[in-house]
Amino acid sequence: MFFPKVADWLSDRRVALGLSLRMTTAGLLSFALGEALGLAQVYWVVLTSIIVMQASVGGSLKATFDRFVGTIGGAAWGVAVAVAVPHSGPASTGVALGIALVPLAALVAFRPAYRVAPVTGAIVLLGHFAGIGVVHAALDRVLEIGFGSVVALAVALLISPARAQQLVGEAARDAFVPMGELARLLLGDLSKTADAAAVRAFHDRIRAAVERAAVAADEAARERRVYITETADLDPLVRGLRRLSHDLVIIARALPGPLPQPVGGRLAEPAATVGEALARRLAGIGAALAQGVAPPAPGVVADALAGFDRAIAELRRDGLTLALSDDDVGRVFGLSFGLEQMRRNIDDLAARAGELAARG
Repeated sequence: MFFPKVADWLSDRRVALGLSLRMTTAGLLSFALGEALGLAQVYWVVLTSIIVMQASVGGSLKATFDRFVGTIGGAAWGVAVAVAVPHSGPASTGVALGIALVPLAALVAFRPAYRVAPVTGAIVLLGHFAGIGVVHAALDRVLEIGFGSVVALAVALLISPARAQQLVGEAARDAFVPMGELARLLLGDLSKTADAAAVRAFHDRIRAAVERAAVAADEAARERRVYITETADLDPLVRGLRRLSHDLVIIARALPGPLPQPVGGRLAEPAATVGEALARRLAGIGAALAQGVAPPAPGVVADALAGFDRAIAELRRDGLTLALSDDDVGRVFGLSFGLEQMRRNIDDLAARAGELAARG
């Protein structure tokens, strides 16, 4: 009993454990190689290899590019200021530092990925490089950071490599699960008002997971551009997740409180059936995406929604909607619209999950 639980725990956290292994390996390897090559400041090599190591190869590529470009820009500008502006005392050094930092800080304000640029510029300007000169010191810094980046990329590619598509699948699963739970909460009992705090918490979880999926999809595109992988375009999957989250917002807005009777009572059971079917369907698609397998068959979602549509038709046939206020009519048909949009978007996402599984 103990060992299967441990195996499941390790399997669920394989991405995090793989990142830990790669980061440790990159730090140790960069230290050993830096010492063997006699690099001036080995700690820069080690720090760089640790910093640029990300959860996926695509993420490591982006971090490497951003850090290397930021380093080159900061070092070049720091050298230019150090050569052009005399700074032998505290006052003149402060002036030179201001001249160096203003444009580099502005760069970071607009492009946060290059935050290493002002750090490198300040080091080049303020460092005391006995016997080698500021230009030589700047070149050493670029070499050390470039070497650390190369070590990190090699480790990312060779040791337990994680492809960004896998991260997209896991983030999608983490979005689908709270989506299903939120659908169950909203539709489970139309005679009660759903807990507003719980609804907000679900929306926050969904939003965070979708953003993770978007970042990983961007990393996957970067892997594809450099021919590391032949993964499919994952942006449509992310767009589908966003649409599905918006559908749930529509449904939540249609249910700020119980629907008036007898309409709420007539819709309660079919709505609860839809909520349960949606929760199971979404969990199944999420698990399939995380595992890279084909999603399960549609199941009872279509039947549940057909039952809900019949209940709506019966309300109209019996004239019950005529007694509703305009706001309540809008709520009923807003709920119906949101559920229909959910069905379409779920079918689209299931199809895309099947296509990804087929590509292997």
